[in-house]
Amino acid sequence: MNRLPPGSERPIVLITDHAWPDVEMERSIIEAAGFALVAGPAQPGSAADIEALTARHQPAAILTNWAPVSARAIAASPRLRVVGRLGVGLDNIAVEEATRRGVWVTNVPDYCSEEVSDHAVGMLLALARGIVHFDREVRSGRWQPATAQLQRVCTLVCGVLGFGRIGRLTARKLAGFGARVLVHARTADPSMPGVEFVGFDELLQAVDALIVHVPLTRATRHLLDRESLGRLRAGALLINVSRGAVVDTAALIEALESGRLHGAALDVLEHEPEVPAALLAHPNVILTPHVAFSSAASLAELRRKSGEEVVRVLRGELPRQPCNRPLGY
Repeated sequence: MNRLPPGSERPIVLITDHAWPDVEMERSIIEAAGFALVAGPAQPGSAADIEALTARHQPAAILTNWAPVSARAIAASPRLRVVGRLGVGLDNIAVEEATRRGVWVTNVPDYCSEEVSDHAVGMLLALARGIVHFDREVRSGRWQPATAQLQRVCTLVCGVLGFGRIGRLTARKLAGFGARVLVHARTADPSMPGVEFVGFDELLQAVDALIVHVPLTRATRHLLDRESLGRLRAGALLINVSRGAVVDTAALIEALESGRLHGAALDVLEHEPEVPAALLAHPNVILTPHVAFSSAASLAELRRKSGEEVVRVLRGELPRQPCNRPLGY
């Protein structure tokens, strides 16, 4: 762990964890602005670990990737002015406590939209065309093309659950394959050609493949539970590139093992990095380790924008991507 040199009075930016080899980009941005960077371990610590780091270093800003920034962590540093998420979702940050204490919460909502939508469409293609399944078969010494039960993508009814930046891109890309695209979202966008907006129940009952693009909130936790998964067409496909807890894992496994769902592709899991044995064993499940956001370009953009946003707030300016309105502003 990097520690601030003794006697330094520069405001501290604490980076709790990071999913890349080093923090030199962040350091160059923070230190060029006259602030000091303290970096915790690369792997995300527990809530208690982050609370201890915050109490020890008294940061004016926190940058967090996956590590939980709890209400206690936010309260531990009276100097704290901003918590910046190195990502999009805010489920690992106590936003209400930050708001109450006059602390900004920011994110980078647009850095990986192309990557996540590409990943979602790629997962759908891999399931529909059996790419991962047959790769495993061939590597195991089985050459059995007659066992193929593959699908023509342009004939699929594809559902997009959530229609923010990423959902819009996914819908546009699916339409490019000639698929019929149904969308459920809080607000419809009539300007999007080739997309039909429907209710939640209608979406579930009509689609051959459902792609999940909603954030994790109180309202969306286990949105896809036993009841809602049971309303999907028999043999449907499920792709989740949003947050693992949007899907009830036990209900998903039950739907797969019963044959209600033909397959699932998951970049996110409810209890990462724990992977249920039933998902590992299922032949029609594709798993990636929460990497849909990642590319060289997206990570560079994420790191730069996150650092610049923290600097902006510490200089007394308003953030460009605020996720709350702190008390006092």
